[in-house]
Amino acid sequence: MEMDNSCNVTESTVEDEDVLSDPEICGSNANTEFSEELMLMLEVSTMTSYEKVSKGINHVEGGWPKKINADDTEVTARYKKNCIKDEHCQHIVMELASVMEHYIKLKDSKNCFPDLKGERVVEEIEYEPSARIINMLRDPNKIKRTATSLSWHPLDCHKLAVAYSCLEFQRAPKKMSFDSYIWNIEISNKPEMTLKPVSPLVCLEYNHRDTHILIGGSYNGQIGYWDTRSGSQPVQLSATEQSHKDPVYKVIWLQTKIGTEAFSASTDGQVLFWDIRMMNEPTKRVVLDPSKKGNRENAFGAVSMEFENSMAKFLVGTEQGLVVSCNRKLETTDDPIVCTYSGHHGPIYALQRNPFFPKNFLTVADWTARIWSEDIKESSLISTKYHMTSLLDGCWSPVRPSVFFTVKMDGTLDVWDILLKQKDPALSLKVCDEALYSIRVRDKDSLVCCGSQLGTVRLLKMSPDLCTLQKNEKALVSELFERETKREKILEAQYRERHQMKQSCSEEDEGGTEDMEELLACTETEFFETVEAEKKKIHDEEKGRRKVACGKTAKQDAEPKHPENESFSD
Repeated sequence: MEMDNSCNVTESTVEDEDVLSDPEICGSNANTEFSEELMLMLEVSTMTSYEKVSKGINHVEGGWPKKINADDTEVTARYKKNCIKDEHCQHIVMELASVMEHYIKLKDSKNCFPDLKGERVVEEIEYEPSARIINMLRDPNKIKRTATSLSWHPLDCHKLAVAYSCLEFQRAPKKMSFDSYIWNIEISNKPEMTLKPVSPLVCLEYNHRDTHILIGGSYNGQIGYWDTRSGSQPVQLSATEQSHKDPVYKVIWLQTKIGTEAFSASTDGQVLFWDIRMMNEPTKRVVLDPSKKGNRENAFGAVSMEFENSMAKFLVGTEQGLVVSCNRKLETTDDPIVCTYSGHHGPIYALQRNPFFPKNFLTVADWTARIWSEDIKESSLISTKYHMTSLLDGCWSPVRPSVFFTVKMDGTLDVWDILLKQKDPALSLKVCDEALYSIRVRDKDSLVCCGSQLGTVRLLKMSPDLCTLQKNEKALVSELFERETKREKILEAQYRERHQMKQSCSEEDEGGTEDMEELLACTETEFFETVEAEKKKIHDEEKGRRKVACGKTAKQDAEPKHPENESFSD
């Protein structure tokens, strides 16, 4: 089939011609039969009547199922997550997206009748990840401090909260400022607002429900919250005797209806739950004691923490290189610790679940970054190579499920794509000469901010291929995680079988060694008994010989001497 773009129109005269009726068809019988049938149809149509009733359907909260309570944010969030993960739903959305994309392209196209004679060539875009620094936010104080925590404003994409502190133990300068700042990234020469804590802030987080409120954890262990409408001073602070005893390295808001609950983690081995309406004491305490006795002296020191509203557990990264999984609802159990994941050789500085697959989480520690599954506790699914310098922070991309970011001690930013390669980064960029301690990606965007040891926050813009969801990426990542999980389960089962076989063999060896020891003891006693018997026999024989010899000598002495012998001797 061929189609031409142009239409050829020519002028011509119009001729009117009457068509005469056929006399055979115009007979009376045909007309009467047709008219009778038409009248019968009209009578039937007028006899039937219809009743119209108008009804309406009232959809509340998008028409949730009967089992789902629309007022419960946790239940609705979990239901939404399950709907997003549903393969049927994903398939339907992909089909609709392709159809809509087709019609949008038709709408925007200039030529609605393209030339179909030529073949359509689709050019594949090459995967060339890149990044560039677009702005820098410098600490305005003379004595520079480390940018330890970063938090983007949930609604205003230009606001960034930065916590500044000195993490070197007992090495903080005497005149060091305690202030932290809220920046407008478009105005880099001066912070928009100053937060004045009683001790330097190690962590700082925006409240997603009320964006005017921020909560922070201090170096002295106290928790405080600020309201940007009230000024620079904290609205409330936790009591010192009820607070942490070590620096607070992580604080997270709980997604509740009120939005006033949070919990914090510290290296003193405690996870404390707070309500900012009453911060005299924590509402709950969790001691990360592996012996499950609640002893804080034996507890794991918490460095990082992760909480997902749709999951029943929260994760804690420790100084000992373990990830501790804890029960979220502490009222239903006496033992908060569910299990541990081991694999790192040092403190876990970053811990985050994959935003698309919450069962899989990322850990950054020592010289590697690892991806884990909640179902596998013995080892990680994916591990990067060992770097020459330590890794200090990391996070997932909020847009692409296969991409995550890490920062290192030498000031390098690494961008990883596990679908492209797993041992080496897809992009490695030297950001600065000092160590990078923190990183945060803006939601649904290509902007990444990195905080350095000297307090400078650098804003980097990623290339479109790093912040655009690729075709079938979710399905490929899901397949990758499932395949690696199955492989690790098989290896774990084999390891358990071998361990059981070794235990059984060791038990048999222990039983055999006991029998052997008994046999050796019996043989030894028999040997010494035989030796003693032989000694006694030899001793008796020698005694008998001596008696015989003594008897002979006595007999010879008793015999008289002959005279011949005497004369001869003379």
